[in-house]
Amino acid sequence: MKITLLGTGDTTGTPLVGCTCPVCAEGAASGRERLRTSLLVEHEGFTLLIDTSPDLRQQLLRAGSPHIDAVLWTHGHYDHFAGYNDFYRVQKYPPGYGAPEVVAYMQKQFHFIHFAAHPQEPYVPFTLGGLKITLGEVNHPPAPTYGLLIEDGNTRIGYTADTNRDIPQRTKDLLSGCDLFFADALFPTGVRHPKHMNYSDAVTLAGELHARDFRLVHLSHKIGWDAQHIGYDGDIFVI
Repeated sequence: MKITLLGTGDTTGTPLVGCTCPVCAEGAASGRERLRTSLLVEHEGFTLLIDTSPDLRQQLLRAGSPHIDAVLWTHGHYDHFAGYNDFYRVQKYPPGYGAPEVVAYMQKQFHFIHFAAHPQEPYVPFTLGGLKITLGEVNHPPAPTYGLLIEDGNTRIGYTADTNRDIPQRTKDLLSGCDLFFADALFPTGVRHPKHMNYSDAVTLAGELHARDFRLVHLSHKIGWDAQHIGYDGDIFVI
């Protein structure tokens, strides 16, 4: 299984438009950036895209223009779904997966697109491209939002999606013991947000779940470029 971080930024991306803070200034000067968070999962010729960010066109070009076999949406916020129409005149719109209320929301948002919708019940495993996938509820009010576990034999990949630190125990149990774990970490330690974890929240969670390795994503411009454990756009993991 191969996982590519197509983007690791929050809803505004980094550099933030018009911002002259040290992180944004360094990014602008060096060409470093964080596109909106999205993951590409490849397994035995099948390619799954987790969330369709507003930067999707740019992300797919950077990844070598892969054919996408399916999309899985974690929740209905702009920075996680808005790029779906970028498949227009590129390929057939990939079938969309996610929790029932998330898929229903996407059908309303993209009412002008004909795509196959495949709602999946949380905590009920389903198979996609030879991978076993299970959705688990997280806490990103008020939007219904779901993290996920991807399994290939004994290999376990976890992703919190957007969430604060109050994750249901059932989901923590689901994500426990991952070989590779991706966690939302919007702000630095000490900065509290009602919808997201901060840096220390995410690192603590990875430890509590006994993740063998982890990376932090959905990073704002308040997180420096060289912070420990953070993911970078274009990072590739082969497991």
